[in-house]
Amino acid sequence: MLAASRAALKAAITALRGQLATGVHGQQLGDELFGVTAVLDKSASLRRALTDPSRDGSDRAELARRVFGGKVSDPAVAVVAGAADLRWSDDRDLPDALEELGVRAVMSSAAYGQRADEVEEQLFRFERLVAANPQLRDALTDRTAAADRRTALVSRLLEGKVADETLQLARQAVAADRGRRFDRVIAQYLTISGQEREELTAVVTAAVPLDEGQIDRIKAALSRIYSHAIHLNVVVDPGVLGGIRVEVGDEVIDGTTVRKLDEARRKLTGS
Repeated sequence: MLAASRAALKAAITALRGQLATGVHGQQLGDELFGVTAVLDKSASLRRALTDPSRDGSDRAELARRVFGGKVSDPAVAVVAGAADLRWSDDRDLPDALEELGVRAVMSSAAYGQRADEVEEQLFRFERLVAANPQLRDALTDRTAAADRRTALVSRLLEGKVADETLQLARQAVAADRGRRFDRVIAQYLTISGQEREELTAVVTAAVPLDEGQIDRIKAALSRIYSHAIHLNVVVDPGVLGGIRVEVGDEVIDGTTVRKLDEARRKLTGS
């Protein structure tokens, strides 16, 4: 997003938090915002009308109220109309922003129910499951298949096994990929959740499962380094042989045996 859209998103997030502070149910609001996002994804003319810089913001907001009033709840209409009143650099930024607001609303429900860590962990594990199963990955990312077919598959896999918010976000991730890779959509959702909770997500890869004491020490060390609360996702990969690899955003701290052996090989061979 360019500067205007980033400023608009920041204002829209503040407005969303205002709605949630009144006791609005986050899951319902998130679901409605995902529905609006789907409508905008399908209608370029409506997207352009709601972001047209030549129209007054209040006119765009009124158009949003006319289009979505009676179809979603009043709080959802207020969020969408408020977003339409803002200035966006590109018409595609509006549905992207509304999807992010939906994710934040759903995660607020998880946080209220003290399930936020559980939801983040389940989303991460589901993404890893999909990545490890090419057939499943192809089925969930097949853009020639109807969205409801892909979301139905997610429901069959997860319903009754994960938190409601996890299922809701996993379904959204396959319903509105917009050409994005599934793993990147889930990573984006986890980043948004971390921002909402004012924490960073770290992925730790180790050869064997880590015990609770090791996890606590790694979290404490990363918290000191990044001056942030840390949510840790652990991946067990025997291929690293020993040591750990830590990924925080784009930063990688690789202390695995495989990396050390590879460095030694390069020094010996000069390659």
